[in-house]
Amino acid sequence: MDREQARKRIDEIGIVPCARVTVADQARFAAKALYASGIPVLEVTLTFPDAPKVIGEIARHHPDMAVGAGTVLDEESARQCVEAGARFITSPGLIPKVVACARAADVLVFPGALTPTEVIAAWQAGADFVKIYPAASAGGAHYLRALKTPLPQVPLIVSGGVNQLTAFDYILAGANAIGIGGELLPADALAHRREDRIHELARRFLTMVKEARTQRDGNGK
Repeated sequence: MDREQARKRIDEIGIVPCARVTVADQARFAAKALYASGIPVLEVTLTFPDAPKVIGEIARHHPDMAVGAGTVLDEESARQCVEAGARFITSPGLIPKVVACARAADVLVFPGALTPTEVIAAWQAGADFVKIYPAASAGGAHYLRALKTPLPQVPLIVSGGVNQLTAFDYILAGANAIGIGGELLPADALAHRREDRIHELARRFLTMVKEARTQRDGNGK
């Protein structure tokens, strides 16, 4: 999966699940459960040993899945993830060397930002999307709508505090996608291999995204 295919996959699904785990097998299980749920997208954070290796394993096992690295804080980590096979790179903030590394490798990248100045800086640095983080703390959907008014050309992924009560409103406010962690991949479901629970949560969030896009755009995109 190349950069453009990864971009289209995230745009299509509208959800970027985040597996912030400390055990490699939980990341593998999250990928399996999400894929079976109809969400072939996964962000694996660099919070356990050999995370880049596991990202590569998932990418090879699911070649049509957009699996990427999260919480990438330096150029060397970005390089390791790209070489392992990450389809995208994301960070909680703008780290120009990380963006440059991903761009040089033709890998999708979306750094974090919060203020209009940060969003513009990330977009000008070459971001494919800009991740608004932490969105809930900044004012939620009202804040996102305020950002989209002067910056309609910047595709935004909302992350930080997204849940079943707010997901619909974020998409309605203009988010291209929503980043979701424990609300979609609960720690106990990962620990106890509760694939059924993840399937049900995935169904709910997919329905919210579809219905919000239908109301916003009138075409069910």
